Amino acid sequence: MQLIELKNIFKRYQNGVTALCDVNLEISKGEFVFVIGASGSGKSTLIKLLYRQEKPTKGDVYVGGINVAKLRNGKVYKLRRKLGIVFQDYKLLPKMTVYENVAFALEVYGLKDKEIRTRVIKAIEQVGLKDKLRSYPDQLSGGEQQRVSIARAIVNSPKVLICDEPTGNLDPETSMEIMKVIEQINKDLGTTIIMATHDKDIVNKMKKRVILIEKGMVIKDSEKGKYKSEGI
Repeated sequence: MQLIELKNIFKRYQNGVTALCDVNLEISKGEFVFVIGASGSGKSTLIKLLYRQEKPTKGDVYVGGINVAKLRNGKVYKLRRKLGIVFQDYKLLPKMTVYENVAFALEVYGLKDKEIRTRVIKAIEQVGLKDKLRSYPDQLSGGEQQRVSIARAIVNSPKVLICDEPTGNLDPETSMEIMKVIEQINKDLGTTIIMATHDKDIVNKMKKRVILIEKGMVIKDSEKGKYKSEGI
């Protein structure tokens, strides 16, 4: 079985909009996958299905062998412990330092202080922010804040890192720096990366697997795709 499988996925919202239509996908352990498409194409809905922010109207979503589409609400937290999620808007806690923001993700699991410190320092080093441990979010640039959110996402050694437009608020140079961090996580830790993005330059430079969504359907799936105006 693949690490992630989507089988015959349909998603229709209560307002009648069909976001996904008969989507079938397989993603292997250690892959780096871009999900691309115009606004309203369904790519964000697809990403949200993976961490159970949304449930499909029909079909099955398997993550690590678990059918998350059938997962009871009370069990969703167990799924999310196995995932790292990075958003466009960072979602950092403003009154906590870099160290505290990353450690918070582990403290809720009841780990001992020594283990928390070891994991937090490792994650912060991984994203290149060891000299910012005591800084607060408002003392950091946008790129540095996104690095903190990535450190927080990987601190629990997730099998999958899900990124929803992680460079959407960043300039092109900073965006590429963030992508190098994420690519290194993929290479060094073997973490599977699934990223929704609008950024054509990033997709074209990275030359990873690219899945194109249009009108809720997978139109193309290329091993080393590019993001052109007409698609992959």
